Amino acid sequence: MNKVRWGMIGCGNVTEVKSGPAFKLVPHSELVAVMRRDAALAADYARRHQVPRWYCDAEELIHDPEVDAIYIATPPSTHMAYTLAAAKAGKPVYVEKPMAVNAIEAQAMIDACRAANVPLYVAFYRRALPRFQKVKELLAEGAVGELRYVTTVQYQTALNVADGGALPWRVQPELSGGGLFYDLASHTLDLLDHLLGPIAEVQGFASNQAGLYRAEDIVTGTYRFESGVHAVGTWCFSAYAREDRNELVGSKGKLVFSTFGHEPIRLETAEGVQEWAFEAPKHIQQPLIETVVQDILGLGTCSSTGASAIRTNRVMDQMAGSYYSR
Repeated sequence: MNKVRWGMIGCGNVTEVKSGPAFKLVPHSELVAVMRRDAALAADYARRHQVPRWYCDAEELIHDPEVDAIYIATPPSTHMAYTLAAAKAGKPVYVEKPMAVNAIEAQAMIDACRAANVPLYVAFYRRALPRFQKVKELLAEGAVGELRYVTTVQYQTALNVADGGALPWRVQPELSGGGLFYDLASHTLDLLDHLLGPIAEVQGFASNQAGLYRAEDIVTGTYRFESGVHAVGTWCFSAYAREDRNELVGSKGKLVFSTFGHEPIRLETAEGVQEWAFEAPKHIQQPLIETVVQDILGLGTCSSTGASAIRTNRVMDQMAGSYYSR
């Protein structure tokens, strides 16, 4: 194989700019088929993005002989079923984040792909962005000395939920696994896993304070990395304004950066302050998709796999799981 021909299941907003176009821009990659249950919407997406074929049945796309690999861009509740079907067909899988609604389903996905001898990748694309590669480089260089602890503060205003209106799938636990914590905090937790290594111990609390929907809207957690670094995090989704800040504090300084923003990375030490600015790629998943394609073709490696992503599912389950077991 000298080119990966992709079939995409799901044609929602995430695929319009963030991911879909990247499959045609990455070297040795092509998007050849898309699927959406609504045939008219599937046909419209294929027309607008110049994709040769469209389907309204996932099995037909998965078994298309001209599709080499499957990109699953649906809510987490369907990730496991589509991954198992793709693995059974012997095709590599690239699945949206979070990997699954919980770690049990994530493990089933890993087991199925391992049994079929096909790779499994997860769209935690921040791992491949130059912005966060710089953070990893600074940590490796000892810019903050020996790392001691991490603090994460992420909050935003509440969803504008109209009376009687349909709730976004991201706050329907049966579709997403939980609330916005599962959708958004997963990015930060996976990024910290990438930067600092696996988390060894976790404690957390989750609540619903605003009462706008059934899912949790605030989560606080304390955790310790295998390296011995301590961390605390608070994620609130019914606050007065928006904040997105991670601080990595060491023996000689600290690094400050956001997960979702694009303001400069900031290094503070006794010698002063340094900053590094980066522009976000137009198609923000493109750098990670390039590593996925290289991995499939045996030309490189991808750091975001099922094996790494399940760790984030486990951490989220431990932080927020008790909320759903009451």
